[in-house]
Amino acid sequence: MTDRSPSPHKLIPGLAVDPDMTASLAALAATVPLQAGILATPTGQLLVALVAVAVVIVLGKFVLKLAWRLVTIGIVVVAVLYLLSTLGVV
Repeated sequence: MTDRSPSPHKLIPGLAVDPDMTASLAALAATVPLQAGILATPTGQLLVALVAVAVVIVLGKFVLKLAWRLVTIGIVVVAVLYLLSTLGVV
């Protein structure tokens, strides 16, 4: 038995959707993954935090390795230019 009255829903005729229903569904959809997932317990939150710190440390290690090489190259270049200017060559 279907209702032939004008329906506010465009895809499914005969389905009435209350405006408050969509707002509560959106709020529920936003909170369910946090409640059901690994972040639901303090231990899970600690695990996620430790993994995030480990990722930052590993990425930082590579960035610092590159930065250290650049600083070392800069020291050598400036030292050579200083010696050459002291000797009067440059």
